[in-house]
Amino acid sequence: MNTQNRAQILVEALPYIQKYRGKVLVIKYGGNAMINEELKQAIIQDVVLLNMVGVQVVLVHGGGPEISKLLNQVGKESKFINGLRYTDEQTIDFVQMALCGKVNKDLVSLLEKAGGRAVGLSGLDASIFKALRHTDIYRTDYGYVGDIIKVDATLVRQLLDEGYIPVISSLARGYDEDVNYNVNADLAAEKIAIALKAEKFILLTDVSGVMEDVNDPDSLIPSIQVSQVSALEKKGIISGGMIPKVQCCVEAVRQGIRFANIQDGRIPHSILIELLSDQGVGTVFY
Repeated sequence: MNTQNRAQILVEALPYIQKYRGKVLVIKYGGNAMINEELKQAIIQDVVLLNMVGVQVVLVHGGGPEISKLLNQVGKESKFINGLRYTDEQTIDFVQMALCGKVNKDLVSLLEKAGGRAVGLSGLDASIFKALRHTDIYRTDYGYVGDIIKVDATLVRQLLDEGYIPVISSLARGYDEDVNYNVNADLAAEKIAIALKAEKFILLTDVSGVMEDVNDPDSLIPSIQVSQVSALEKKGIISGGMIPKVQCCVEAVRQGIRFANIQDGRIPHSILIELLSDQGVGTVFY
């Protein structure tokens, strides 16, 4: 790439930098992008660059692989029910150790090394998230798995206003019980995005976005109006594990967020491509 082409890329990015400067962006970070070191470094660089040009970035993360690894080390089997990790009294301690300890602080360290100013938090700090025990119509016992019902974004807002990058792990305080809950990171990111009135909400996943045909990489649907989602579900285009992710985006938009994106975290620098270029990636809900 010659110097003129590099300059053209920067010029193309300028109106997008102006658009997002001073606005809040919430990113849910997970999947292969958390495991692959090259992808992880690209995410970190994207977040720091955005922070440096004035975008207020919040990073929300889970840590399923680290939790499973820790449980395996102590000889405890990981158990899942309907896609959710069964979290008994012992497991919640290991979840807290993995998320609030290793995963969260590793991310903060990487952001700091890249030149950012990051602060590691969990949903427990300042009661950012409060939750009730998760239940379903069959009264299934999931243990200490919670559904967020209350968000206090005061501390997160203060950190953003001071130029920090809040890094939040997906745990919550009990609303009516004196316990800690393991909560879904997609939902945690959605809830904090709504509370902060974010300009945009991004879910990084291991798929390109919503596809008309999952076997055809060229069938990506680049944009979906939330009123179209029900019809796409009936056609089976939105199905399986994509349904809860789409529901997060739909709820975010209905609660006032202008755009919500499901995009492939396996693409290096996909965040910058989506935000600061004419090209964009993934599926945007509006």
